[in-house]
Amino acid sequence: MDDETWRRHANPWSVWTRFAAIPVLLLAVWSRDWIGWWCLAPLAAVVLWLFVNPGAFPPVDNPTSWAARGIYGERMWLRHRESLGPENRRVLRLLAIPGVVGIAMVAWGLIALDVWPTVFGATLVVLAQLWRIDRLTRVYDDAHGRTV
Repeated sequence: MDDETWRRHANPWSVWTRFAAIPVLLLAVWSRDWIGWWCLAPLAAVVLWLFVNPGAFPPVDNPTSWAARGIYGERMWLRHRESLGPENRRVLRLLAIPGVVGIAMVAWGLIALDVWPTVFGATLVVLAQLWRIDRLTRVYDDAHGRTV
């Protein structure tokens, strides 16, 4: 993403509507049981939204919200990973584990149309992502001398 798209993606509306898209995405896939191949229409709409979302909201130039600071921290993480300290790198790597496990459970649940692995996996994905954003917020705050 270019600088303008990152600033737009840092808008809390961008962050929270991406989270809101998760249950809609799950429902779109699950709907194959009810509407057959027509499930591809809502699925395509959700995927399109996730693609357009980072640039859909007004830019944030002065990140003060938790979500905006997390996105600015993510940008720092992607650009200057080695300068962010070993603890942050270790935690962010470890947070990939529940995310990957959650995605595997969601896939299993959606293939089998089984509610529990789908819901539990989605919960793992969301919690891992929230924790990741929180860590990236710390990265941003540390780099800018902010104390919480």
